[in-house]
Amino acid sequence: MLYINLKKYWLFGILGIILIFASIIPIRLAIAAHIAPQPQAILTLGGAQIREKFTAQFAQNHPTLDIWVSSGISPKLANPIFNAAGISENRFHLDYRAVDTVTNFTTLVSDFKQRQIYHLYLITSDFHMPRAKTIATFVLGSQGITFTPITISDRQPKETLIRIIRDGIRSIVWIFTGRTGASLHPDPPSY
Repeated sequence: MLYINLKKYWLFGILGIILIFASIIPIRLAIAAHIAPQPQAILTLGGAQIREKFTAQFAQNHPTLDIWVSSGISPKLANPIFNAAGISENRFHLDYRAVDTVTNFTTLVSDFKQRQIYHLYLITSDFHMPRAKTIATFVLGSQGITFTPITISDRQPKETLIRIIRDGIRSIVWIFTGRTGASLHPDPPSY
């Protein structure tokens, strides 16, 4: 009988922790949106040259926002795109630490926190955005950073639910351990 009662309390304890965890991220996102109702910077997930071209055009309409491109095309190709759009080199940051979509966020989140950025434009292809939003909700949201998604039409098939769930779980693991499991990732990098 004692074992059944302990098992029951153990289950309630785990459910309580899950509920608390599940409510913290939405609260942190709401606070971030209140602090910064408008985006303060642009984050582009690399993976296709079209994303950098779109970002350069988008940034022309947002001249006060700094730009981060995570693991995009090489600097030899990216710099001319931003220069042709009139974006000064001190405004855009090319970051190549990420090896996949989860690390696109985990490698840059501390940079955003250090610069007190609470709200980002998140730019990626339409087929990739559902997974990017899932990861961003966990990784950025857990750190008190919200985002506004901007999609680029890329005419590729939507990513599978399995990939979205897998990277959502990896994001939760990162929150608790600081590790993404990227070294165990069987797929080639996908941005």
